[in-house]
Amino acid sequence: MKILVVGGAGYIGSHMLKRFQSTNYNIEILDNLSTGFKDNTLGYPFHNCDLADKNHLHSIIQNGKYNLIMHFASYINVEESYINPQKYYENNVTNTENLLNCMVQNKILNFIFSSSAAVYGEPDSIPISEEHTIKPVNPYGQTKAIVEDILKDYDTTYGLKSICLRYFNACGAHLDGSIGEQHNPETHLIPLILQAASGRMENICIYGDDYPTKDGTCIRDYIHVMDIAEAHLLALEFLKEKQISEIFNIGNNEGFSVKELIKIAQEITQKKIKVNVLKRRKGDPAQLIANNKKITHLLNWSAQYSDLKTI
Repeated sequence: MKILVVGGAGYIGSHMLKRFQSTNYNIEILDNLSTGFKDNTLGYPFHNCDLADKNHLHSIIQNGKYNLIMHFASYINVEESYINPQKYYENNVTNTENLLNCMVQNKILNFIFSSSAAVYGEPDSIPISEEHTIKPVNPYGQTKAIVEDILKDYDTTYGLKSICLRYFNACGAHLDGSIGEQHNPETHLIPLILQAASGRMENICIYGDDYPTKDGTCIRDYIHVMDIAEAHLLALEFLKEKQISEIFNIGNNEGFSVKELIKIAQEITQKKIKVNVLKRRKGDPAQLIANNKKITHLLNWSAQYSDLKTI
């Protein structure tokens, strides 16, 4: 089976490649290297292509004769999506549609999509199941929700079968230390906490300590990147066998606050971490915790590395 990994040079895509190394799948990568790194591609055949370049994209898809495409190439910074929504709608929606249209034209009808818990917005109940109302509160989440709707229509009309995986908070690095998070600028909380512990940053900023949570700070469900990669592999096998479209949460069914993360980091590093409390950021829900019963039941998935001390 031949698979194209779009965004394979990025954070989650590169960890997916590491997972593929112990399988027999035939893998190629497509990435424009705007946020990814060529060093992450592990020697797999690589296509340097932007999804906005329809002609180049069509040529790669047509010649590749792929059986399935995994799509990791999205902009993910919620705060930036407010400042520059055009960038997010063009890349996360329009460019994804370019990819889907190329797939339909070339009769490639299996697709795995990186969605997000951001599609839920401010949840009505915790933990959040896949049946929860979709009501994103920021442009980033809105782009993911739009693509999910497009995929429903493409299934109905063109027979394109997809699995949407709604990540909660992706984090961690490969256990061999060879790859990890390399965002520039870094926006994810755990790397920023560790930068503060190591002295590369003066302090860690907490955006709001007045949320309706146990200690006033936001609560999130943290899921190790290799557990996410495993979920993708199981989703691939499910799609290959069942040929039906599905949506799954990927999360731990457990939440931790910002203050709890800082406390654990201090215990592990034996460093005092300075904290600077700022006002809330726009579009930050108080709590996001996954109900993961569906993925554990249908895909037989379970988190193996998502203990916070391991992360």
